[in-house]
Amino acid sequence: MVSKNHRKKTKSVALSEFHVGEKGVIENLFVSDPPMKKRLLDLGFAPGTQVECLLKSPFGDPSAYWIRGTLIALRKEESSLITAVKTGNEIPVIAFAGNPNVGKSTLFNRLTGLHQHTGNWTGKTVEGAYGSCRYNGKSYVLNDIPGCYSLSAHSPEEETARDIICSMKADVIVVVCDGTCLLRNLNLVLQILELTKRVVVCINFLDEMEKKKIRIDFQKLEEKLQVPVVGITASRQKNFDPLFQAIERMREQKNQIDFKTVKAAGQKEETDFLLQAEAICLETVCYENAEYFQKERRLDWIFTSKWTGFPIMFLLFMAIFWITIVGANYPSQWLSKGFDFIETGMLHFVRTAGLDGVLSQMLIFGVYRVLAWVIAVMLPPMALFFPLFTLLEDLGYLPRIAFNLDRCFKSCRACGKQALTTAMGFGCNAVGVTGCKIIDSKREQLIAMLTNSFIPCNGRFPTLIAIISMFFVGGVGGKSGIFAAFFLAGFILIGILASFVVSGILSATLLKGMPSSFTLELPPYRRPQIGKVIVRSMLDRTLFVLMRAVVVAAPAGLIIWILAHILVGDGNLLTFAAGILDPAGRMLGMDGVILLAFLLGFPANEIVMPLMLMIYLSTGTLNEIGNLTEFHEILLSHGWTIKTAVCTMLFSLMHFPCSTTCLTIRRESGENKWMVAGFLIPLITGVSVCFIVNTIWSFIL
Repeated sequence: MVSKNHRKKTKSVALSEFHVGEKGVIENLFVSDPPMKKRLLDLGFAPGTQVECLLKSPFGDPSAYWIRGTLIALRKEESSLITAVKTGNEIPVIAFAGNPNVGKSTLFNRLTGLHQHTGNWTGKTVEGAYGSCRYNGKSYVLNDIPGCYSLSAHSPEEETARDIICSMKADVIVVVCDGTCLLRNLNLVLQILELTKRVVVCINFLDEMEKKKIRIDFQKLEEKLQVPVVGITASRQKNFDPLFQAIERMREQKNQIDFKTVKAAGQKEETDFLLQAEAICLETVCYENAEYFQKERRLDWIFTSKWTGFPIMFLLFMAIFWITIVGANYPSQWLSKGFDFIETGMLHFVRTAGLDGVLSQMLIFGVYRVLAWVIAVMLPPMALFFPLFTLLEDLGYLPRIAFNLDRCFKSCRACGKQALTTAMGFGCNAVGVTGCKIIDSKREQLIAMLTNSFIPCNGRFPTLIAIISMFFVGGVGGKSGIFAAFFLAGFILIGILASFVVSGILSATLLKGMPSSFTLELPPYRRPQIGKVIVRSMLDRTLFVLMRAVVVAAPAGLIIWILAHILVGDGNLLTFAAGILDPAGRMLGMDGVILLAFLLGFPANEIVMPLMLMIYLSTGTLNEIGNLTEFHEILLSHGWTIKTAVCTMLFSLMHFPCSTTCLTIRRESGENKWMVAGFLIPLITGVSVCFIVNTIWSFIL
């Protein structure tokens, strides 16, 4: 078994750091220039390829690398953009292939300890992951290949999987199959067996097979396939001896693959493999309960019915919002008090040590106070929202949302898979933008990226919740929490509607085109692994997003403090700037302070509300809000009305995304123009909507 002492996270390094004689496996290319990236891929520097540094020039640059039977020289500026995992001289590479949603990543995590995020929906793994493990004293490099249904690629992840499999970069390929639907999985198994016999077939979900009374004759299946077949339950199993014994046996097999074999396999009809697969399953698989799938079909009828599908979806998200709103209130207060206690201690220390000056005030009242506010406000709702959202994902419900909403997205010439990225955006818009890789069409990927910011993330929830609580329901506890969740869900529906409208406009203008075909596997419902979901959602999502917000919030705090202490006339630079923006703010149903708070909140949306309070009171530092009643009175004294609250909430829904999301759009699209479009499109939409609402409201009242 894999002990904790033997698990280690493999650190990837730049190829430029390889010394002569060192070998490795290419992990990724961080090249923003498309022609240059294509050139490197054509030369063989593709993820999963084995590489060896053979030469260094007399001056140490360039270096020459042995890759795919050729010696290629690269300058340091190019090789530094390529990351690779060092493997040594004798470490075998094991690739995990299979259809989407068969548990490859779960098995990979079990063996490597890397804890790659897993999810019960198709397209979760878009890029391959690499890691290492030691088992019974032997070292292995493991490669989690993106899921694919066949070697005929129809999407970026399937292209990556096909290239890795067909180029035989791995010593052994472990094809992971879902034992509850082996017929679907055998198609890929047979195609890979046409290329190489260095294959181990790994049947996963033995526990679900037992519940559904599905029996597989492993011995007969081995005889039919002529390769080892082992059964596991990846999420629970600790003893992987049979799997690694089979891997070692197949490493000794002679690899007879050549390009003629690859070409012949590619020309073979898909129907031939399917008919083989069907014949094998008839002889090796037994269904003791012929109606084992009826329970799932009944659930599907409930979750996707035209009468219950949308109401259930709305109620589920409203329940998540209610738990997030009510549950995050107390931990947020505790964190705030804890940070106040630390701040008091820091102030006492600098004053006692005689260090109280401009620099210490900048660090404490500027950097530290903004960081403390972001953490106290952002961490509790994320710590609740992400696990709840991940439970729906692990259950297998998210693909049903995409299924329900596809007609809506198709009507605006987009893709139903955008529903999945939209749902991701509730936690973090940057995560939602990254998730757009699951969409096959580049045009529809861009539409999803540019409209994801219409979905309020955890950074905007505090602003929306605070305004709803102060102006519409009067608190967040008890019944008020239910009403707050209802109001929040209503405003979120407005954001979703805006994303539909803007997607349609983009499809008809800037990104003109027709919707691509929609194919999405609806995975079986599975009991969520609650403990694992909580731990992984906290580490992989909550802390990851929080740290990213902290990185941008720290310099923002410093800049805000400096602006607040530059005197202009009777006030500071903040009040001066707010005065300049005030006419524009009044046209949009708000004021200059609100607009300035949104502009300064560009690094992190969590600081928008405290910025408003800071500018209104001219305090020079971010202030802690004692309670919502006190804050409500301050806003009323500065001219806030119900109209102001509505326009501020609408602008919060539809304004430019945060800096992290903008940079993510730039990275995923590869072009600055799409980052600019991602900033301007929601801003123009928000300004237009607020102007229309303010005009109509003023005319009527």
